[in-house]
Amino acid sequence: MKVQSYKNHIRFYTPHHFVYYPILIAFLTASIYFSFTKPEKLVWIFISVVFVFLFYLAFMLRQHYALVLQNRIIRLEIRYNYFIVTGKRFEEIEYQFNDSQLFALRFASDDELVSLVEKSIKEKLSGDEIKKAIKNWKPDHERV
Repeated sequence: MKVQSYKNHIRFYTPHHFVYYPILIAFLTASIYFSFTKPEKLVWIFISVVFVFLFYLAFMLRQHYALVLQNRIIRLEIRYNYFIVTGKRFEEIEYQFNDSQLFALRFASDDELVSLVEKSIKEKLSGDEIKKAIKNWKPDHERV
């Protein structure tokens, strides 16, 4: 597996992103085109609305369930790592971080975690800035 870094940490699911969505977009485009060119405009408008709904539903449900669970696991992972490294509970300072910052910290190695936490609090770093500050990237190949 390729070494993970800031530049390549985004992940795609091929059947979903490169098969299902393009086909759905093609059908949606065709139904919109037919709604302007065919005499049965009302039928094609209805079909277009159905495709828009399917697109929205597929995107939101797929994302929602997986990401809610993933976010909980990431929080637990950061709490655990912080406790192992420092012997202190992360929950005492966790309120100072937004989700983006917490999720960026998961890529930090144990050696960098405490200093990045302190720097993030002190300098109010964004999640993207935290990711860029990581020197020893800890990959997450199992995320959704």
